[in-house]
Amino acid sequence: MNAANLALRFLLELSALAGFATWAWQSASGWWRFAAVIVVVITLMAVWGIFAVPNDPSRSGNAPIPVPGTVRLVLELIILFGGAYAWYLGGFAMTAAIFASLVIFHYLLSLDRIMWLLQQ
Repeated sequence: MNAANLALRFLLELSALAGFATWAWQSASGWWRFAAVIVVVITLMAVWGIFAVPNDPSRSGNAPIPVPGTVRLVLELIILFGGAYAWYLGGFAMTAAIFASLVIFHYLLSLDRIMWLLQQ
């Protein structure tokens, strides 16, 4: 995966977290908002970082909890498209549409990685 696509993926990861954080903030009230945002964001970051395919060339290669490539791909799709849906639920329909389009664009540029994941 080239550097520009890796940078795009990193920005998509951050944007997905921001979408989930926005949704969590709007879904709770009072001081629970802070707790909701923290729990949602930390949980998603943990899932993204812990469940990995060993020797994934687009990551560090480390896999704290090794999973098959199809599981990793499904997790990525759930988190990234879930981020788009979270933006939508938060009242940012245009942001959600642009974000989802960028996720699709990223995966179109990552067909070699998708094939690699499906073979693991």
